[in-house]
Amino acid sequence: MRRAIVTGGGRGIGRAVAVALSKAGHEVTVMGRTEAPLSEAVASGAAKAFCAVDVSEAEAFSGALLDAGPADVLVSCAGIADSAPFLKSDLSLFRRLMAVNFESIVVGARAVLPGMIERGFGRIISVASIAGLKGYPYVSAYVASKHAVVGLTRSLSLEVAKTGVTVNAVCPGYVDTDLVGDNAARIAARTGRDAAEIKKEFFKGNPQARLIRPDEVADAVLWLAGDLAASVNGQAIAISGGEA
Repeated sequence: MRRAIVTGGGRGIGRAVAVALSKAGHEVTVMGRTEAPLSEAVASGAAKAFCAVDVSEAEAFSGALLDAGPADVLVSCAGIADSAPFLKSDLSLFRRLMAVNFESIVVGARAVLPGMIERGFGRIISVASIAGLKGYPYVSAYVASKHAVVGLTRSLSLEVAKTGVTVNAVCPGYVDTDLVGDNAARIAARTGRDAAEIKKEFFKGNPQARLIRPDEVADAVLWLAGDLAASVNGQAIAISGGEA
């Protein structure tokens, strides 16, 4: 049995990842800001344990990871996706998205990596975004944070290539989660447009013309966490229906 930690594990992609890993026999600890969905994940069998912590609080997050014990797999799913035109995106917006979407992955990797190297096995998997591989208008801070995740993945993977640890990212297109629904609702409230029509615009770049399902992302993560993905390292795998 291997031990896995999943951030953002209370809902959306993180919850789907926790379910997939638990079904495959991993002992899963889910982390996130809100206790209720995390405790429910444990009660439902999606996880073995939980810890309520804000991943953007570096010291608290690092301490929570160390308290959780040795991890064989770290899956970073926590993220936010605030949007604004560039000229209305001040430094505080960029810093907030970098803190949650990127810096938390740095903190997480630094906490778990020494033990992984010592044991000769580890999987560091980050949920980036198709926005880590291309640009989009009006989300420059989000795109920058996800590009940073992909860059870190490609660089760190080379440092640990001979240790038994792999570092990879998955890059979904728009996924059918509360995060996407909340963003559509905010845009609708700001513009007076219909939220359902806004959601359709989100996936207009997807040749399959649909939102990605969370379990589709989770299945890719499950594969990357396994033994047969040992030679997959430094990759940013698009899960986007062919959008490029």
